[in-house]
Amino acid sequence: MKNLKENHQGFSTILALALIPLSGFATDIYLPSLPSMAKDLHVSASAIQLSLVFFMFSLGVSQIFIGSILDSFGRFKISIASLAVFSVTSFIIAFVPNIYVIYAMRIIQGIAIAFIVVAKRAYFVDLYSGEKLKSYISIFSIIWACAPIMAPFLGGYLQSNFDWRSNFYFLGGLSLLFLILELLYSGESIKYYHPFKLKSIAKTYSGMLKSGDFTLGLLILGICFGLVVVYSLSSPFIVERVFGYSAITTGYSSLLSGLSVMTGGIISKSLIHKPLGKKVTIAVSVQVILVLLMIFTASIESNIYTLIGFTMGINVCGGFIFNNIYGYCLSRFSKNAGVASGLTGGGTYMVSSLFSYGFVNLYAVKSQLLLGFANISLIMLICLIFMAFNRFRLLNLAISATK
Repeated sequence: MKNLKENHQGFSTILALALIPLSGFATDIYLPSLPSMAKDLHVSASAIQLSLVFFMFSLGVSQIFIGSILDSFGRFKISIASLAVFSVTSFIIAFVPNIYVIYAMRIIQGIAIAFIVVAKRAYFVDLYSGEKLKSYISIFSIIWACAPIMAPFLGGYLQSNFDWRSNFYFLGGLSLLFLILELLYSGESIKYYHPFKLKSIAKTYSGMLKSGDFTLGLLILGICFGLVVVYSLSSPFIVERVFGYSAITTGYSSLLSGLSVMTGGIISKSLIHKPLGKKVTIAVSVQVILVLLMIFTASIESNIYTLIGFTMGINVCGGFIFNNIYGYCLSRFSKNAGVASGLTGGGTYMVSSLFSYGFVNLYAVKSQLLLGFANISLIMLICLIFMAFNRFRLLNLAISATK
């Protein structure tokens, strides 16, 4: 097994940070191509949106179970194999334009990306501690937000100048490049291996999920991310079919949406020492006001500027909430970093895929007004869950203080 060399740790850390947004790239790069894919493959909008949901759900389910595998067998070799699988499946999608082949490949890609992302998040817990670890964790969601910024923007130009297949050629080439760099500069980071015993693993999972603050935190993360995904799923059809703009404009709108999420994460990092309950309550309250204004303006007259403007404000608050709750959940069980990382990421993707696809189809989101109704429903759920989460969090703090 190739252990990580000390003189490569700096560049290896940069690679680990760069791989964290890969799941977002795999999700978002072909968003501007959704209408074109539906037309080219002769399927409905919901059928092509399902390819995204299959990927996200597969990614979510996989992350829940693979943390224990990474804690038992290490990170490096599994990450290398997963990068190879992701690259091959990306090229298969481009070469075999069939909706059922795409579904199958996207499910496999979800599993591969899960291994990569969970391993890289655990990498930081392996090598860093204290304030340095806390600092890295606080920028995870900021870096993750790079994908929703860059991927659709790039995908819009690829769609406009080539076609939807070029998105998957790009993903295949990018993952192949990462594979080569990982082989050259990275290595195994795990220091303590946990025996792969199903009984003890099940006990670890059970203990985490029985912690009310942790489980409710996962629900909040999933619904926060679901707000972003609802816009991602519906905006290509609103921007291109309702407002009549091009795929490039869809890419720009998604870029602004992702930039807003990142801005929220940056603000969160700057307020990292402020009380969690107070700052999240303020952020949720601002979200409620913005989405009500979104609904009100849509009932009078909507356009691309009101659509994007209110979405940006809602996503700034969402990124702020996500970053706070994400850091809390990820550091909640530091002794089982792989499992905690898997459950946090996996739970987020599972919840977001179910809620986003469910609400997009429940409200048949094809306008700003319907998008506003979907958003207010999700935000009210966040309000209710956060109140319960905060009670469990404060109870846990009180118990810890007595020990």
